Amino acid sequence: MEYRTGTIGRVLTIRFDHGEDFLQGLREIVLKEKVRNSWFQIIGAVDKASVVIGPKEPVVPPEPLWQNVEGVSELIGCGSVYMDGDEPKIHLHGSLGEHGKTLTGCIRQDSRVYLVVEVIVFELKGMDISRPWDEVAGISRLTFS
Repeated sequence: MEYRTGTIGRVLTIRFDHGEDFLQGLREIVLKEKVRNSWFQIIGAVDKASVVIGPKEPVVPPEPLWQNVEGVSELIGCGSVYMDGDEPKIHLHGSLGEHGKTLTGCIRQDSRVYLVVEVIVFELKGMDISRPWDEVAGISRLTFS
């Protein structure tokens, strides 16, 4: 285990509208605003998303098990953004619900908004943390400098 302490910097409130890809939009905003480390919370609804719902087998490195969500699902989640060089690496875990059925996983691609998605981003300051690719683990892993 490793950890660092820091402080909260700026707080960004973002609204994504119907049809937008909120993961792509979040990436663009953190680049524009030069947010290097952050934590965020998200609520709203999607009508499309690609979600990793676990590894196919419990091995390292893992082979992701993907599930595509098509159709309107309510969304609640939280995540973080850390950089790999100049590239933001977004790690979002969320629950998607539709008519009483729930799917929980790591939302990674094709995140199309239904009506609205709201995101609150808390910039984290005073820590030198990145998320480079780790070949052994097969994931982008937090690295503390």
